[in-house]
Amino acid sequence: MILLAALLFSVPVFVVGRAPAGPWDDFNYAPKTRVVVPASVRNVEGDVDNAGGLLLDDGSDGAEFTSSGSWVTLDFGKEVGGLVSLTFDSITPGSSSISLSFSESPEFIRPDASDDSSFPDATTTYDGVLRVPSEAISEGLWTQDSDSLRAGFRFLTIVSNSDDPLKISNVSCEISFMPHVDDMTAYTGYFYAKDPGFEGDEDFLTKLWYAGAYTVQTNTVPVNTGRMVPFAPRGTWANNATLGVAGPIIVDGAKRDRAVWPGDMGIAVPTQFVSTLDLLPTKNALSTMFSHINPTTGALPESGPPLSQLGSDTYHMWTLIGTHNYYLYSGDIEWIEEIWGNYTKAVAFLEGKVGSVGLMNVTGLRDWARQGGGGINAEGNAILYKTLLTATDLANAMNETSLASAWTRNATNLKSRFNDVFWMEDVGMYRDNSSTTLAPQDANSFAILFNVTETMEQKQRVSDGLMNSWNDLGPLPPELPDTISPFISGFELQAHFEAGNDNRALDLLHRTWGYMLYTNLSVQSTLLEGFTANGSLAYRANVGYNHDPAYTSHAHGWSSGPTSALTIYVLGLSVTAVQGSEWLLSPHVGSGGMTAAEGGFETALGWFGANWTLGDNGSQSVAIEVTTPEGTSGMFVVPAMFDEGAKVMVDGEDVVVQNSQVGLSGGHHLVVV
Repeated sequence: MILLAALLFSVPVFVVGRAPAGPWDDFNYAPKTRVVVPASVRNVEGDVDNAGGLLLDDGSDGAEFTSSGSWVTLDFGKEVGGLVSLTFDSITPGSSSISLSFSESPEFIRPDASDDSSFPDATTTYDGVLRVPSEAISEGLWTQDSDSLRAGFRFLTIVSNSDDPLKISNVSCEISFMPHVDDMTAYTGYFYAKDPGFEGDEDFLTKLWYAGAYTVQTNTVPVNTGRMVPFAPRGTWANNATLGVAGPIIVDGAKRDRAVWPGDMGIAVPTQFVSTLDLLPTKNALSTMFSHINPTTGALPESGPPLSQLGSDTYHMWTLIGTHNYYLYSGDIEWIEEIWGNYTKAVAFLEGKVGSVGLMNVTGLRDWARQGGGGINAEGNAILYKTLLTATDLANAMNETSLASAWTRNATNLKSRFNDVFWMEDVGMYRDNSSTTLAPQDANSFAILFNVTETMEQKQRVSDGLMNSWNDLGPLPPELPDTISPFISGFELQAHFEAGNDNRALDLLHRTWGYMLYTNLSVQSTLLEGFTANGSLAYRANVGYNHDPAYTSHAHGWSSGPTSALTIYVLGLSVTAVQGSEWLLSPHVGSGGMTAAEGGFETALGWFGANWTLGDNGSQSVAIEVTTPEGTSGMFVVPAMFDEGAKVMVDGEDVVVQNSQVGLSGGHHLVVV
């Protein structure tokens, strides 16, 4: 039925389970094969003949190293990760030896050290190099030991440690991420739009959507490839720790930390949903968190093993919000039934922290690196509000009506008290806590996005206020100075869309993610964990990372917020009930001067796709096509660019518009405004 509609209305033809093919496929960063080879030679130093021979696998002459300390850097062209193989074509027995160093950023290409993944150190050289001694070398194919897996890099440097001649060819990397998928390019979703507002590259938004999707793929890993804790000794690294109850599993970053972090999943899992629908790693990650619940108190850990850090009220709540996200996308009620006892215990743990003032007293202080956060705190209480709303939805799914009613009442009371205690009318923003006027990026973004605000005017004032912390590269959170956090900025991005400030949201995309994707400091295919106010890689230099810019991750799923935001807001398509049984079509047409957008995603119910095009010559009209599974129902929201009372036609017929909304059934529709 969907395929027939696609043919009748010129929607791209697709195979169920895979997004339609089109020009957007050119921007998919995922490798087409499990084994990848370098794209080019970047550096040659010392006595090396025929360095290009390192790229050959046809039996031709390889690269010949003829002095100790000579080295070649190979560029894979994008973020990769896995086990390196190469062929020793000719060696000097007992003498030939090499070292390998790895880097995500070109800034840390060097023959004597990799970038850092085991531990942050101000020398930037903690990890050292992978040494291959003479006794481990013989002519023929050599493959890196699995314990020394390098799970995130773009640049590989090969160093000869001998003056005797050595020939090498056939360098490759067997990708370790997405171990359960044969074709990593087989996305179930897509997005495509031209961006006239981004100087130098009108394909920026499409590239960014795919960069976010690929970032999350690089964070989807085998369960036995976690970073070793206690950390490997100086000069080494090890990625052989067990990450959870089962694999594959979603972690925070490709290079590091390689552990489950539920807060990060608040951004990464919506990315996963709209791009690949690869939800098994999310289920395994959440199951891991619930398996480590404190059976007495109901406290959940901040992170999964082997880190297994404790003491975070916010990440405790992100596990619960993530549970709802997983159910919303998958419909896996059987799994909800399995973890329900622990889930309700975890909610009760939070409610036990709500005191006489009607707000939670945050005592588990660990968080996304923000400073402060304890006590009666706006960020924690905004997340608690979202937690209670999502808990209510799950309680209804479990037919726990009394519990659902209680959680709804608690959420309503919390929202009222939140506005009483934290709202600063003279500033138009929420304060961090009752003893300060600091207006944090996280709490104010959450207040809009989670609808803790009471009026649309509040949303718009908070959106205005958030801009006061911007510089040329994006928002500087007052709660973590000299830092740009793509994690929290991903929530701010959505908040500006929610407040109706679409051009502001696009401006934020251009500043922060435009810098990340194009700066020559980055890997230019996946997304940075964070950076400083002036764009350097010394993220969190004073807050946990020991002044080590080589430690910053260049493939962190928590930075992929634009991928889901572009689908939900610019395209305008999202699910509002389990598996998309109910959905929303609310395109933000004309955002940033765009004249068209298209895309979609898959659920177990089928294909959800849309495209919109503005009328020619700037005319005040838009044509929107939407295809959704039969048996579902949706709501179309008239775009904000149109005046109240705008005429709407569905499939050629005038329809009644109520509160700027029109109900739609599943199937294929042409909507014209």
